[in-house]
Amino acid sequence: MSKQKAYAAAGVDIDLGNQVKATLPQLLASTRRPGVLGKVGGFGGLFALDTRRNPNPILVSSVDGVGTKLKIAFAVGRHDTIGEDLVNHCVNDIAVLGAEPLFFLDYLGTGKLEPHVFTDIIAGFARGCAANRCALIGGETAQMPGFYQAGEYDVSGTIVGVVDKSRMLDGQKAVKRGDVILGIASSGLHTNGYSLARKILFDQLKLKVSSRVSGLDGTLGEELLKVHVSYGPLVQALLTRFNRAGKPHGIHALAHITGGGFVDNLPRTLPKRLDALIRADSWEVLPIFQLLRDRGGVDVAELYQVFNMGIGMTIVAAADQADAVLRAIRKAGFKGWAIGEIVKGQGECRVV
Repeated sequence: MSKQKAYAAAGVDIDLGNQVKATLPQLLASTRRPGVLGKVGGFGGLFALDTRRNPNPILVSSVDGVGTKLKIAFAVGRHDTIGEDLVNHCVNDIAVLGAEPLFFLDYLGTGKLEPHVFTDIIAGFARGCAANRCALIGGETAQMPGFYQAGEYDVSGTIVGVVDKSRMLDGQKAVKRGDVILGIASSGLHTNGYSLARKILFDQLKLKVSSRVSGLDGTLGEELLKVHVSYGPLVQALLTRFNRAGKPHGIHALAHITGGGFVDNLPRTLPKRLDALIRADSWEVLPIFQLLRDRGGVDVAELYQVFNMGIGMTIVAAADQADAVLRAIRKAGFKGWAIGEIVKGQGECRVV
């Protein structure tokens, strides 16, 4: 019998890590897109930027995690949605500037590498990248025994996209008084507000991930693990149609409704002299948010600063093109509503 290697005995099994990573080429094949050079496993991922399509390219990057939504994945024992959540979140963050994704890199840190968990997470990354035409060109998996609780891990991701300078959105220059604010439906909490949601649902209401609550399609755990919607492909299609060169643009600004909700995210796109006025009764509030609102004991104003409340992305559209943009959103298979307007103010978002 061969002697166990010292590093493996200390909790870091390099050989196991190499065996698991040997499956990556097959998992990542679906994410390959023009521009990718080299192969997975190098010291750095390689990507050649096509400047013919974007003669004045602006690279747009973002990095994020999925927060304490991971606690739900641990409790349910399901790990195939987390990677997709993270990719979609990052895609949406750069989409608000008009950027399309080019490539994504992931980080996974854990105490003990569990092959089936690793495979499920990476498969989620690959699925999200393929759906968004974004190459998964590299990543890092760190085994850190004693650092994480048993069965737990953390993930983060970095995305890089591109937008031609002539097509980049700048709401602070483009948004005008009288513009209409459109909201596109979310699937649920997405990846924000889970610390408060967990406190309300599990600590205050004593529910479990296996609980079934009136109004929800499945168990509470299934509801809380619903995948963060990607709006990236939709945004690209809308910009191609409504923001043509040489014509008045129909779309003036976008906001991804993530951490900070409406209150903190919409002002990022506003001139200092204008406010976003949001009418809270103008869209369908999902049952999970009704539950949190009605039984959480949280001030209503705070709900709109913590949760997306059923709206994952907002579009500030020119008043004369707002109806056409909304029809295009719905035709693409998304639920959408006119939820507010741009009014005179001080660069704030007001929910009424």
